[in-house]
This record gives sequence, structure tokens and C-alpha cells, in this order.
Amino acid sequence: MTVGVRILLIQADTILLVKHTYQKYWYLPGGGVKKGETLEAAIRREVGEEIEARLGDLALVGVYSNFYEYKSDHIVVFLCENFTLNGNKTNNEIEAFKFFNIEDLPADISPGSRRRIEEYLRRAGSPAFGKW
Repeated sequence: MTVGVRILLIQADTILLVKHTYQKYWYLPGGGVKKGETLEAAIRREVGEEIEARLGDLALVGVYSNFYEYKSDHIVVFLCENFTLNGNKTNNEIEAFKFFNIEDLPADISPGSRRRIEEYLRRAGSPAFGKW
């Protein structure tokens, strides 16, 4: 069983997505939770490592389960609207990161990331849960 964290980084009408060097899709930033690490610490560490971002206030968007390919993966999704990017360099894990209009997402976005963004756009305010 694994636990991961992802985040909706939203500024005005845009959302920041990342493209990994080992995947073909655009994704919400995030990654795995390490042993002894809180969910908040994990998302702050992951975006710091991936895109040199510093996060302000966080809100819980939802908790999801992924059983694709016989996994037992659980993903906690956060929202942050007050963050800063401290660089624009990529690394051996992140090929690119870019802001997209939240209403005009790229065609090659991961299906799970697209679903989370669409849920955010029609949200009722309460955290969601379900399948990734």
C-alpha cells in the first residue's frame, strides 16, 4: 500500500502542471509520502524538490484510491492559491512545468489529473473522496 500527495496550484485562472521525464502526460505536482512524514510535510517537500515552490495556506480537496494495475495507492489532493516559484529549472525527474488556463487544459493531461481539476471547478466546498 502506498500513500501519495498531489496539489492544485492555482493562480488567477491558471493551474500549474508538471511533465515527468518518465511519463507522457502532464500531472498535478506531487509524489510519495515518506515514512514518518505528515501529508502536509510531504506535499511541501515534493513541490520544493520538483519545481522549487514554496506553499502558503493549504486546503484539502479530497482523498482518492487507485487500484489500477493491482496497486493499492491512496492519494491526498491539496489546493494552494498563494505560492511562489523560486526558480524555473527542470531536473532529472521534471522535464517541464507550465501554467495552463484552468478551462483549457492540454490534451495530454493525465486522466486522473483532469478529473481532479474538473471536480475542483464544480466543487461544492466539501472535500471529495472516491476512486482516482
